[in-house]
Amino acid sequence: MINRPLVLTYLYLFIYILLSSGVILYNKWVLSPKYFNFPLPITLTMIHMGFSGAVAFFLVRVFKVVSPVKMTFEIYATCVIPISAFFASSLWFGNTAYLHISVAFIQMLKALMPVATFLMAVVCGTDKLRCDVFFNMVLVSVGVVVSSYGEIHFNVVGTVYQVTGIFAEALRLVLTQVLLQKKGLTLNPITSLYYIAPCSFVFLFVPWYLLEKPEMQVTQIQFNFWIFFSNALCALALNFSIFLVIGRTGAVTIRVAGVLKDWILIALSTVIFPESTITGLNIIGYAIALCGVLMYNYIKVKDVRASQLSSDSLPDRIVKDWKLEKKSSDIFTPNSNDGNGGNGLSDTNVDDEAPLLASSRLSHIGRMQVGNHNQ
Repeated sequence: MINRPLVLTYLYLFIYILLSSGVILYNKWVLSPKYFNFPLPITLTMIHMGFSGAVAFFLVRVFKVVSPVKMTFEIYATCVIPISAFFASSLWFGNTAYLHISVAFIQMLKALMPVATFLMAVVCGTDKLRCDVFFNMVLVSVGVVVSSYGEIHFNVVGTVYQVTGIFAEALRLVLTQVLLQKKGLTLNPITSLYYIAPCSFVFLFVPWYLLEKPEMQVTQIQFNFWIFFSNALCALALNFSIFLVIGRTGAVTIRVAGVLKDWILIALSTVIFPESTITGLNIIGYAIALCGVLMYNYIKVKDVRASQLSSDSLPDRIVKDWKLEKKSSDIFTPNSNDGNGGNGLSDTNVDDEAPLLASSRLSHIGRMQVGNHNQ
């Protein structure tokens, strides 16, 4: 018999990996001077934000798919605007890096994301400096340095852009957690785009007007409507697929899928873009960095489980045990009066982060953190 929920979950994972890899390769092809030759990363980012904001507006205001949240001017000024600014900055710098370095090397540099997030969390006071996590961060950093040393076409400008974009994304994640939790605001994928995409578009207008508008007036830039429409549509579909995957699985699954996606993307980039050559030192350094990333993910998931178990009060555990025992007695035998109070199991022993369980869910903050890390 075919397990339909399991097949559907694997289908969502396949779509997520396909869209994530496709958007990155598509952006590289559009921006690269050797291919489509549209070397305007801010303009491309603005197209993405404008398209996402327009779709979100129709879904919220016209088709009434979801209802907008109660957004005051204070929340918008103190939460949405800073988050949108760093979100736009991370996309801007990340797209600019495609002009200077290869896709494979960009994916290797993205291994620094846990390091950047941990440092920003420590600076903002949402996390504490721990020896075990610090060791993992050092291991990731060493791996990235080794991988960079082995990069044949190393470019300082592209590396600085990519690393800056990573730290901007990390700061956005931390601000999202701090500001939205403080205000008690929850946003789903559609309402997130509804509020953040237009603000990001406005934020990008100033650097676009100063940096790229004069270049567009001087040089001959080709513009193909269907290419940019399909590119923006893929980026929008990627945002929705991330939330679909997290909604059906858990943090462990999406992190493992992200690592698998990185390896697939590195391999595909060397085939699609012949100039993207990989050396043995690249692979060794990236493998070292991934070991640190996997250890860091294990520590974070372990901390989440420990906090979930400690947050369960004794009365809640008693109620859970009683419900499980009653369910077991209904399913099996009605005369299981062995004096032990049933089978003695509690559903607190169930792994809430276990992959491929329909009951596994994350808070919206967790969804935003994981989702934007794999873009």
